[in-house]
Amino acid sequence: MVGKISLLQFRRILLLGALTLAAPVFAGKLAIVIDDFGYRPHNENQVLAMPSAVSVAVLPNAPHAHEMATKAHNSGHEVLIHLPMAPLSKQPLERDTLRPEMSSDEIERIIREAVSKVPYAVGLNNHMGSAMTSSLFGMQKVMQALSRYNLYFLDSMTIGNSQAMRAASGTGVKVIKRKVFLDDTQNEADIRRQFNRAVELARRNGSAIAIGHPHPTTVRVLQQMLPTLPSDITLVRPSSLLNEPQVDTSTPNATPPKGTTPDAPRNPFRGVKLCKTKKAPEPVYATQFFTVMADSISNSTAMQYLRLQWQGWDKP
Repeated sequence: MVGKISLLQFRRILLLGALTLAAPVFAGKLAIVIDDFGYRPHNENQVLAMPSAVSVAVLPNAPHAHEMATKAHNSGHEVLIHLPMAPLSKQPLERDTLRPEMSSDEIERIIREAVSKVPYAVGLNNHMGSAMTSSLFGMQKVMQALSRYNLYFLDSMTIGNSQAMRAASGTGVKVIKRKVFLDDTQNEADIRRQFNRAVELARRNGSAIAIGHPHPTTVRVLQQMLPTLPSDITLVRPSSLLNEPQVDTSTPNATPPKGTTPDAPRNPFRGVKLCKTKKAPEPVYATQFFTVMADSISNSTAMQYLRLQWQGWDKP
């Protein structure tokens, strides 16, 4: 009896140990990306002192872009290109802002230069961009360019009907989506609330991506809340979520960009030009049908064979 109880206890210990080891597999994954890097090195250095799983997105034309991207990479953080894209609202645009009406060559040039200005980047996300990301034609050109650089696309979801996932179809570019903006306001209580919302979404859905900015209030909240992250939540890099299930909730938006004239569909068959006859065609009588049929039968292979058989050509 004592032996049986000991064996039962041993089995329970093994089961509890197995469950403990398996727990992290089912933990919610939370990715945090801090945008707008390259302008405020003092604040950004505080972000780089956070856990290395916190990722950064660098504006390619920022004065400290190359420096901060290199520093982030050297300290173990994942680097993204934070590329300006045209918004729907009317406001001054930064240099090299992607617009839907741009040619494929122009978009390719801007992305190529951004890659050279932001070393070690493994992904790209949009800065603003509601007009660009809602354009299927525009985003198809972006995805074709990204496919040449093996970059993933983090959709900041500045508009609900983003065409990013639809445009990436067939290009090999992987798309992931932002779930929470941490700091729409600079109020610490609001940022804490958004951080907790991101945690809850990660717990409920298995993963979530939160985007913030290197504002002093955001930095302060992250410094306080990251060390107390719940034990069932794992802080991860965005690239570790590329194979997570993604749902495309967009509806097709194939409206051509303003200022462009869509090419007319190419018709490979243009038909045959008819020549006008100089005189009216002669009438065709019903008897002509039987004449043609008789000639056709008379000259057929079968009739020729029967005719030769009748003449005895195969006899010695």
